[in-house]
Amino acid sequence: MNIESLVIIPTYNEIENIEMMIIKVMSFPDFFHVLIIDDGSPDGTAKKVKELQNQFTERLHLIERSGKLGLGTAYLKGFEWGLESGYQYLYEMDCDFSHNPDDLIRLREAILNGADVAVGSRYIKGGDVKNWDTKRIILSKGASLYTRLITGLPVYDTTAGFVCYKKAFLENLDFKKIVFKGYAFQIQMKFAAYSLGYKIKEIPITFKDRELGTSKLSSNIIKEAIFGVLKIKWDSFFNSYKK
Repeated sequence: MNIESLVIIPTYNEIENIEMMIIKVMSFPDFFHVLIIDDGSPDGTAKKVKELQNQFTERLHLIERSGKLGLGTAYLKGFEWGLESGYQYLYEMDCDFSHNPDDLIRLREAILNGADVAVGSRYIKGGDVKNWDTKRIILSKGASLYTRLITGLPVYDTTAGFVCYKKAFLENLDFKKIVFKGYAFQIQMKFAAYSLGYKIKEIPITFKDRELGTSKLSSNIIKEAIFGVLKIKWDSFFNSYKK
């Protein structure tokens, strides 16, 4: 078994997408493995993953949790599992095909070429967003600009959720210092890498809003991102993210 890259995909009610996503990633070379972290989906998402494990025995893994515990906690759980299992590169990706699985190859190439963190970016040259209205695009771009101004983080797509992290960074990161669950989690992870001196590389991607299933975006998540940025900056004066 070729253990190198682990694609971590949190799920909640993704029965419309889960089989297609897994089959797509499994079509790539065998160094791509998948870890699904399902938060008790009542629609049978985890059951479908278990069925597919019979086909993809060594490359498909599942962690089941009780209830919706938050995106950030799912990824941290996945990072811990992946590090313990010996993976070198650990990816975050949505299940709804808003992130094009083909771009996993490009994120991996950025890591192989020297980046410690590779970010699939909507807001650098070559990046794009499909199926969003103007209001949502302005809100998203504004959030990234706001974050850069407050934190000094040199990343254009600060809330991006399509990311590859090198093992060395995650092993050096104190997970207890990552306290947010929603979009602020994505910001804090990038800020932690930046503050610890790791190299972040943005790769242009086209983000396509989900066609199947229901969006998990909520007003609480947006509020967390707005006020979370201030907390991230304030805490950086007193604490390091180093383990």
